[in-house]
Amino acid sequence: QVQLVESGGGSVQAGGSLRLSCAASLLTYSSYCMAWFRQAPGKEREGIAAIDSGGTTSYSGSVKGRFTISADVAVLTLFLQMNSLNPEDTAMYYCAAQPYCWGTSRSQNGYNYWGQGTQVTVSS
Repeated sequence: QVQLVESGGGSVQAGGSLRLSCAASLLTYSSYCMAWFRQAPGKEREGIAAIDSGGTTSYSGSVKGRFTISADVAVLTLFLQMNSLNPEDTAMYYCAAQPYCWGTSRSQNGYNYWGQGTQVTVSS
């Protein structure tokens, strides 16, 4: 059973940083894909960063250069380091996972396991 538990959300002023964590038992698998998605009120869920078990990453244009996705197998945790935050980054953030997978898809269809979400609010 794959379990995902996000933490690290909160409120921050524009220009600030946050680091999200996702405790992920799936990181013990020989191959996996993991990603961060976000959904703002009234908007569709957006895949913003993805990583596979080989360490390959991909980012959406809206966060590239500001956010960094990483996975630490030793502590079974997926991270999203978010820098230079702006109000448009305000959303509920979700981690997602798929075992026995390759690639860095940022499509919701690529993931069967989801965390409960953590809220990020950026004020101007």
